[in-house]
Amino acid sequence: MYKVIKRILDFILSIVCLPFIIIIILIFGTLIKIEDRGSIFYFADRIGKNGKIFKMFKFRSMIEDAPDIRMEDGSTFNSADDSRVTKMGKFMRKTSIDEVPQILNVLIGDMSFIGPRPDSAMWIDNYTEEERIIHTVPPGISGYNQVINRNAVSTKEKLQNDIYYVNNMNFWLDMKIVFLTIKTILFSKNVFREEDHTDV
Repeated sequence: MYKVIKRILDFILSIVCLPFIIIIILIFGTLIKIEDRGSIFYFADRIGKNGKIFKMFKFRSMIEDAPDIRMEDGSTFNSADDSRVTKMGKFMRKTSIDEVPQILNVLIGDMSFIGPRPDSAMWIDNYTEEERIIHTVPPGISGYNQVINRNAVSTKEKLQNDIYYVNNMNFWLDMKIVFLTIKTILFSKNVFREEDHTDV
């Protein structure tokens, strides 16, 4: 029952946010264009509910056609001195503004405001049977792992946190995550994960 209620709340809240999203897109879309004249958005193939692949919307924070660099465990490499990230991109990542367009994904039903963070489509066959429970709910813009660790832990640790969330999902846990998300953004905690990486 909560899953149904949650989808209704997601839809209503995304509709309410829509005018503000349009304003943010106009402002940051212009700033992105001014910096390097490249595309405004980055469309990432991500794993959604029931393993469905969807396009996740983000503001482009890297140079055009940036190489995909990943950690040894398959997670995305990110660093405070990543040369692929633009000046505007660094600001958007630190403040999480690059994630704002994902509210459009929530509106159309691909995502939820709160849920497991969607993984890259290339890793869909790498999940264990235990981990596949993550795909029984829509992925989220924010989630349990993001507010306790953000980008500071390995992929396997993130997956264990996501499994915990799915097994314990309820309204009060979601509200706790909402408030912790605000705190995490304000204090810019665990934005980067510094570790050796390999190109893929």
